[in-house]
Amino acid sequence: MVTTVERKEMISQIRELPTRVEDAVRDIPDEQLNRPAGGEDWSIRQVVHHLADAHLNAFLRMKLILTEERPILKPFDQEAWAELPDTTDLPAEPSLQILRGLHNRWSSLLERVDEADWQRKGVHLENGLVSLDDLLVTYSGHGENHLRQIAKIKTGLGR
Repeated sequence: MVTTVERKEMISQIRELPTRVEDAVRDIPDEQLNRPAGGEDWSIRQVVHHLADAHLNAFLRMKLILTEERPILKPFDQEAWAELPDTTDLPAEPSLQILRGLHNRWSSLLERVDEADWQRKGVHLENGLVSLDDLLVTYSGHGENHLRQIAKIKTGLGR
């Protein structure tokens, strides 16, 4: 079971992620955002757009859990989404804007969740029953994992 202190820390990670992503990509020329490096399959551009896609899905999953009894939480094919033109061709800025607004709303919502609601569950079609706490753990770590991925790609680009 996740403690109140741990939740506050994870909510803080969610709140701060957009600024950390912006800082990580700020000085990278647009043409370098498309180059996978450091043994990674995705470019930095794809990672930034993926964060917006995945975190939009996470926010919606959490809202479904808070408002429905055991809702179905549909997975999405992140590899296929990473190859769509809005992910491979658009500048990172639209997804950075999404992350700023989304994470503001998301962290604000999570700060106000009642203690009992953290144990509410949804049915993820690939992972089975997941609680709101489970999703918090997953997605606070998700951002951290992709920040490390961006750093690895930057190293491969000589930055």
